Amino acid sequence: MRTPGGYCGQALVVDVSDGSTTVLPLPEDVLRGYLGGAGLGTWLLTELAPAGVAPLDPAAPLAFVFSPLVGTPLTTSAKFAVVAKSPLTGLLNDALSSSHFAISGKFTGHDAIVVTGRAQAPANLLIDEEGVRLVDAAAQWGMSAAEAEESVREQYGRKWRAASIGPAGERAVRYATISHDGRHAGRGGLGAVLGAKNIKCVAVRGGKRVELADREAVLAAAKDLRNRSFGPATEKYRELGTLSNLLAFNAISTLPTRNFQSATFADAPNLSAEDLAQSRSVARSSCASCSIGCEHIYASKGGTKARVEYENVFALGPMCGVSDPDQVLEASARCDELGLDTISAGGTIAWAMECVDRGLLDVPWLRFGDGAALLRALDEIGARTGVGDMLAEGSRRASEIVGQGSGAFAPHVKGLEMPGYEPRTMQSMALGLAVNARGADHNRSGAYEADLKAGLDRVHGTAEHVRAAIQTEDRAAVMDSLIFCKFLRGVFTEPFEEWALLLSHVTGWDVDGEELRETARRIVMAKRAYNLREGWTASDDWLPERFLDGSLSLGSGRTATLPPERLRMMIDTYYAERGLGRDGRPLVMSTDSRTESRT
Repeated sequence: MRTPGGYCGQALVVDVSDGSTTVLPLPEDVLRGYLGGAGLGTWLLTELAPAGVAPLDPAAPLAFVFSPLVGTPLTTSAKFAVVAKSPLTGLLNDALSSSHFAISGKFTGHDAIVVTGRAQAPANLLIDEEGVRLVDAAAQWGMSAAEAEESVREQYGRKWRAASIGPAGERAVRYATISHDGRHAGRGGLGAVLGAKNIKCVAVRGGKRVELADREAVLAAAKDLRNRSFGPATEKYRELGTLSNLLAFNAISTLPTRNFQSATFADAPNLSAEDLAQSRSVARSSCASCSIGCEHIYASKGGTKARVEYENVFALGPMCGVSDPDQVLEASARCDELGLDTISAGGTIAWAMECVDRGLLDVPWLRFGDGAALLRALDEIGARTGVGDMLAEGSRRASEIVGQGSGAFAPHVKGLEMPGYEPRTMQSMALGLAVNARGADHNRSGAYEADLKAGLDRVHGTAEHVRAAIQTEDRAAVMDSLIFCKFLRGVFTEPFEEWALLLSHVTGWDVDGEELRETARRIVMAKRAYNLREGWTASDDWLPERFLDGSLSLGSGRTATLPPERLRMMIDTYYAERGLGRDGRPLVMSTDSRTESRT
């Protein structure tokens, strides 16, 4: 049977215990039903992961998953998903990233590369068209991910592209990242999964291009999309990057500060994109195959350079009460060097700072607003020394160790630390954070889009907020599986129809917008079905007590509240709209293992 355009039609499964490989055919109905990226990764994990396997067990698979658009001239298409069971949440985790690794990996002739087992000693996994081999990684062990990547390329050749872990992944920090080209598959601790397999780097070198069904149509569409990507929908990302959100969120009381004790930060201007761009900007950059160019690189006064986005500045700045931009930049660079997710690192440290304030934790040096303490905490987490050994477990597990009611203000959902959005003042987002399969996540839901649109009262959630949140979740499911960068979402007028046309040009399928809407629903349900298999219950779809047990001051006598009964109403409405029972389980479940999430 002919392989659809844009696909290789197979996944490579490597057992690093002995270097053996298996080629797994990917039937066309699976490719069409799950696309690639996060969708196909969920299918692969459902098929290949033993039910109930511990995330750091050798039998737990970790998949690098590409998509039909990788290798095409479509802007922002050089993306891939890393999918595994998260050591932080114990549930499904798919982390997306962009780099040349995506192109080289797919050009090895595979739609996915799945790693299982545990190498007998630290190793690098090398994959190209000629085969698979494990090589000694003793020279790279202990290096930062960037150093290890450069070392591998120097040793084996510049055509190799490597995804690597840092010291945090080697030491099983539960929110360790996988990094490549200076970018990161950041959330959920996938670096710890790779580290548990004794793999420092996965390096790929590929030259096998994939056929397109209608190359001329793809080229024309790529030119049109590139032109649109220069328009007003992406202007703020080009000019100031995502950090431009910081002052705007501060103005509308949705900037989490001091572990969500406040939603405004008096010193926010010190960390604003407007200020940093004038005083500390050193470079701008783009991901591979991207025409937007959202990356902004700043340097501290000490010379340390860091890629700056809203989420890392929020987490290491206001969330921890730190206002010195040099210390925040140093902390961001330190996370990159160690291989730490900045959101989980900042959230866990902020929780610990509040524990110290409350007298629940005897670490007197760890105080809100102390940038030196922040840097020390990051070093101890990366080394798993001192209090860092506990903080390396994430805020949920750390709060279980400390006890004394500290779980009420641990900033996580399902174990994943919360991103930079205050749920009480963004109540579509509150729902999105509560029900998301990955945990507290802003990319797999994107419900903040609904809160920021005119017409919805963002501080009083209703059934209308639920429907808006579902729409953003469906759009994200398709974008994360095709895969397109989320920063492109504003350039599409009729997104499902436009995506369907692009997919048709690439694959040769007769796809329409309605089919992609059904695909979105299937992927969302597939993620829930996997989590159900792994022990998820409806009680996991909830927010920390902090957001439900009182009011948040907005100044001028105004307050915002999110009563438990309102959140319950929104979740129940979400379940009903998704075809789920009140227990969050699908009302109809197929017995076909390939499509068990279809309802």
